[in-house]
Amino acid sequence: MLERLFKLEEKESTVRIELMAGLATFMTMAYIVFVNPAILSADFTGEPTGLSMDAAMLATCLAAFVATTLMGLYANYPIAQAPGMGENFFFVTVVMALAAQGVTNSWQVALGIVLISGVIFLILSLLHVRQAIIDAVSPSLKNGIAVGIGLLIAFIGFQNAGVIIKNPGTGVSFNSDILQANVLIFLAGLFLTAVLHVRGVRGAIVWGILFNTILALVAGQVKYEGIFGLPKEHAIFQFDIVSALKYQFIPFIIVFLFMDMFDTMGTLIGVAEQAGFMVDNKLPGANKALVSDAVGTVVGACSGTSTVTSFIESSVGVEYGGRTGLASVATGFLFLFALFFTPLVGMVGKYLPITAPALVIVGTMMMRNVQKIDWEDFSEAIPAFLIILGIPLSYNIHDGLAMGFIAYPLIKLCAGKGKEVNWLIYVVAAVFILRYVFIKI
Repeated sequence: MLERLFKLEEKESTVRIELMAGLATFMTMAYIVFVNPAILSADFTGEPTGLSMDAAMLATCLAAFVATTLMGLYANYPIAQAPGMGENFFFVTVVMALAAQGVTNSWQVALGIVLISGVIFLILSLLHVRQAIIDAVSPSLKNGIAVGIGLLIAFIGFQNAGVIIKNPGTGVSFNSDILQANVLIFLAGLFLTAVLHVRGVRGAIVWGILFNTILALVAGQVKYEGIFGLPKEHAIFQFDIVSALKYQFIPFIIVFLFMDMFDTMGTLIGVAEQAGFMVDNKLPGANKALVSDAVGTVVGACSGTSTVTSFIESSVGVEYGGRTGLASVATGFLFLFALFFTPLVGMVGKYLPITAPALVIVGTMMMRNVQKIDWEDFSEAIPAFLIILGIPLSYNIHDGLAMGFIAYPLIKLCAGKGKEVNWLIYVVAAVFILRYVFIKI
């Protein structure tokens, strides 16, 4: 049955590899189970948004379960989905803006806005518009996206470990106090994971995460708080779609559309390039993956959380060897089971240095795509470089993509190579420009 569903033999994988890859992905992104509710339940001043922590956690797990499992069963890709980082912060921004306008049920209206954007995602996916954009992207830009995401993943890993810290003068800087427990645990895990990976040990990333978990427990950085626990509240079907349909909220809907459209596209391309899924510069069955993402956003809004998107942490499972949707199904069910093991998941998810080495190693692996960029053709190389640089520096996939997607057709036109550019890329570039000119959110 599993062979028929996931074509394991064709993908040169096994049930064990896929299940372990799913576990590796889940362990790396388990933080979202706790981080997302923490963000959604309080605004930037620390005041409650009205959406409770428990309700947001239940919604996070349900949305991740449905979207990721659908990705596995329908699209057969090892790509996990959950409420996105960035999208959740924008959700809180919308809640605060609505509250400032006197909207008393601001978080319910914000959920309505997310639901509308999700329905639009679904329509665009069913019409194959989103897949057409992915197919129109040149090979150099596709590989630039993979490299840029790899740098972002590694950067997040270093930040999570406390190796890179905020600096008022330069933005960020190196933490010279390497004797901190966070940094030492990270360095120990990174060294072990790297050595195991170099020696070809299967599951090096998972072993590294387990090692860091034990190390954090021994060092007293993680407190054992039990195993079983369930959220006590919910926000299922509490969206206000009637109020969300007011014309003044259209800019919010458009920004949610942009964020999910290009975050998902960037992640799909990056992970697909890493796993070798691309065939003739196209991703087979990409539309099924995009439909899964859109359904996830609709389910998320109905459950009580912000926009669902594909997660770059899926690269960890792919690096382990995951090549089919069975890995996604495993990750999806782990999100569902996480509801019953809230304290246990929190032990790994809340202490970020545990999974930080995995992110750095995966970032390293994704850098190999840089050799596939056509560096001899500057009309390809410059936009690809802008994406590579833009994604980590803007700390945002869709803003990084905007730099390259706007530059690409302009440079091609000036080089007399305008006909090499698919007409959809001209449209995307124009839409990006209009978005930044008229919607300053």
